[in-house]
Amino acid sequence: MSTLTNEQIERYSRHIILKQVGGKGQEKILNSKVLVIGTGGLGAPAAMYLAAAGVGTIGLVDFDVVDLSNLQRQIIHQTADVGKPKVESGRETIAAMNPDVKVHTYNEMVTSKNIRDIIRSEDYDFIIDGTDNFPAKFLINDACVFEKKPFVHAGIIRFQGQLMTYVPGQGPCYRCVFPTMPPKDAVPTCRQAGVLGVMGGVIGTLQATEALKYILGVGELLTGYLLTYDALTMTFRKIKIPRNPKCGICGEHPTITELIDYEQPACDLRQH
Repeated sequence: MSTLTNEQIERYSRHIILKQVGGKGQEKILNSKVLVIGTGGLGAPAAMYLAAAGVGTIGLVDFDVVDLSNLQRQIIHQTADVGKPKVESGRETIAAMNPDVKVHTYNEMVTSKNIRDIIRSEDYDFIIDGTDNFPAKFLINDACVFEKKPFVHAGIIRFQGQLMTYVPGQGPCYRCVFPTMPPKDAVPTCRQAGVLGVMGGVIGTLQATEALKYILGVGELLTGYLLTYDALTMTFRKIKIPRNPKCGICGEHPTITELIDYEQPACDLRQH
């Protein structure tokens, strides 16, 4: 027996008529919980599309406030939100979009001391990495491996973007592809490099797509693949990446047994 209300049946009608979703699939979405770490270029469109889709619980993690320079790409925030904590701005936008969605906000930076507690706080089903720096990306990967939680990594810079999905026991983690942090000052900062605003929309919505596919159990996820996108040439490349048996955290003989707070060397070229 469907638990969907008449209003929900109308709101999600374009989902429900899809044979891969239907009423049962929409109920799965409504009962799901997704954690979005970083409410910026990637997290903003990802969170908005997840909210529109009816993901019942969305967690927003960010310690920053809205800046005027964010508005060129971070579409969850408006001009009137400048100076407001990003998680509050994001919560208000989602609340106005869809009353079905419960939003939990975490106005703090993820660290080795709090990230596992944040993930456990609502027992999130899936994590979206929308961060813009190497230390956070390694931290999210390691925490998800330890907590046995699936997540999708992504990054954007200039006219390029990339993403990959990790599912416990199914393919490589982020460290299998990027084993160690780059040396300090090896890459230019995000502010120096720049980014085309719509890149966040392209890659962030792909992250939301991966989350919804995982929740529904349909299609093929980007496990074992790195998807890259070049906006200048309108080219997508799907690169097969094997699991590294010598990986420091998910390999056969892991050497990383606790979370590490790395220093920030510079913004990753793959970030926003």
